[in-house]
Amino acid sequence: MRVLAPSLLSADFADLAGAVRTLEGAGVTWLHLDVMDGRFVPNLTFGPPVVKAIRRRTATAVLDTHLMIVEPERYIDAFADAGSNVITVHAEACTHLERILAHIRERGCRAGVAFNPSTSLGVLPYVLHVTDLVLIMTVNPGFGGQSLIRAALPKIAEARAMAAAAGRPVQIEVDGGMKSDTMSLALDPGADVIVAGSAVFEADDVPGRVRSLQAVLDRYR
Repeated sequence: MRVLAPSLLSADFADLAGAVRTLEGAGVTWLHLDVMDGRFVPNLTFGPPVVKAIRRRTATAVLDTHLMIVEPERYIDAFADAGSNVITVHAEACTHLERILAHIRERGCRAGVAFNPSTSLGVLPYVLHVTDLVLIMTVNPGFGGQSLIRAALPKIAEARAMAAAAGRPVQIEVDGGMKSDTMSLALDPGADVIVAGSAVFEADDVPGRVRSLQAVLDRYR
């Protein structure tokens, strides 16, 4: 099944509970939570207390927590305790990537590894045995509403081939510039999870926009 994961980065931070209610009412099952520290990326968002508050508002949604932070190993336990289901760290931020991914899984979460647009997937075969999700960034992380970097798209098929060669049933997630007219560029080569932020929340009718994006995903079932 292909999954839409709306990013709350583009929601109204003063009414995240309302955004969660609206998304779940529209049938959304994954919520993408962008955690930024102002060091790994030039922006600040939120930390474990906000993730915990969102978890209190939803018992069933998959909380897909994307750590765009330095030294993510220091915060794995806090985000796991807050209720994250998936915790994704950046390959660029991890000196001991395999150890961190293993720890995420030990905490009962699915472990994800993210790659910036200009980062190769060279380390991926060495950590696939402890990886559940590969996040291909198709924008430079840090801000919502950016345009798709098409040069990063070939990594989707590359990651899919690496996972198949290793016999690992990982999910491939794509984040950046995903809209109704660009999603197929990620879905055709094998993406499973599509992150959409501004494409969802810029709409006057958010449930209607979710349904239109979901209709694109449904063509790939």
